[in-house]
Amino acid sequence: MLTIKQITEDTEKVIRGLEKKHFANAKEAIAKAIELNNKRRTAQGQLDNNLAEVNATSKTIGQLMKEGKKEEAEAAKARVAEIKEASKGLQAEMDQAAEDLQNLLYTIPNVPYDEVPEGASAEDNLVVKMGGMETELPKDALPHWELAKKYNLIDFDLGVKITGAGFPVYRGQGARLQRALINFFLDEARAAGYEEIMPPTVVNAASGYGTGQLPDKEGQMYHCNLDDLYLIPTAEVPVTNIYRDVILDEKQLPIKNCAYTECFRREAGSYGKDVRGLNRLHEFSKVELVRIDTPEHSRQSHQEMLDHVEGLLKKLELPYRILRLCGGDISFTAAICYDFEVYSEAQKRWLEVSSVSNFDTYQANRLKCRYRTANKKTELCHTLNGSALALPRIVAALLENNQTPEGIRIPKALIPYCGFDMIK
Repeated sequence: MLTIKQITEDTEKVIRGLEKKHFANAKEAIAKAIELNNKRRTAQGQLDNNLAEVNATSKTIGQLMKEGKKEEAEAAKARVAEIKEASKGLQAEMDQAAEDLQNLLYTIPNVPYDEVPEGASAEDNLVVKMGGMETELPKDALPHWELAKKYNLIDFDLGVKITGAGFPVYRGQGARLQRALINFFLDEARAAGYEEIMPPTVVNAASGYGTGQLPDKEGQMYHCNLDDLYLIPTAEVPVTNIYRDVILDEKQLPIKNCAYTECFRREAGSYGKDVRGLNRLHEFSKVELVRIDTPEHSRQSHQEMLDHVEGLLKKLELPYRILRLCGGDISFTAAICYDFEVYSEAQKRWLEVSSVSNFDTYQANRLKCRYRTANKKTELCHTLNGSALALPRIVAALLENNQTPEGIRIPKALIPYCGFDMIK
């Protein structure tokens, strides 16, 4: 969430940034925010003046009574009562303006960094790097949903029977491959200095507001109405909320956490858009990285996270590319974001497997996540997160890109985790 200080210090820069994100009502929203803040400040100023007058007048009442000036004392009492009554209206006006301002700020996205490219959609994202091994497949290469059926790895129809579309059942070597990837990703994160967290997979609304899923993405989240709880779309939500309403010591930063969870997304409006097989699911496994850092160090942290994700893709021997997202494609909460995509040779298309974002102070302001500097000053932290990695499309690419006439080859780095080197 933006702060009024950010908005008022450089209003035009904020508006330009929001327009880069294609926030249609940027000027109106910022103008309204300034108006509400001025209304709140005016009411606060009048309240402060009233309180000062009440205190000063109250002090005179006793003295007037001592001096026998009963009529003047009664007039002073009446004046105090009048001011207190007027202050009730001012307090209500100030509280309403503050509430309206808070609700408005919740709906305004983060301002992107200057290096975020202009653009309206994914087609305008900037490819900054390509890497990995080129794949040569047999002429009769199959997409992963056919390979899953051929080798009895994933049962999509059984998932429909048990739950519905988008909830596959993994079995046999398919289940073992899932578990191998989870353990591989967690071990790699732990070796890079991340503390593993096992958080809940349901959160309350306060957690959703803290990381910005609410009110932006409530239509994409599964909501448990009776208890007003949400199934998490990513471990980012519970792990980052560990630090909600917390003041850290600067010496603790950067904090590095990782977590494996199941993730749940309704994917509303996505029907018919590349939904075959594992391409788009409602429930999937993911290992997430979360960092809490100082403003001075967060860009270095972001680069370290990017390097970590790239290292995973190299070890998995997959062809990949890294994109810097444009203003029209970057998320509501991010100041800058890079996507990682792996190439599916059988589908002839790129599959997104990770987003690595720096949120600057946007989430921290909502979370009230702060740190105390060496000189005892309290500042907002920067928060960052990234997938390392999301499993479904990684599995899809591994199955498709490693198919051979003899079976599906397992990358060398995964063999100790799988316990087999070939799916047959």
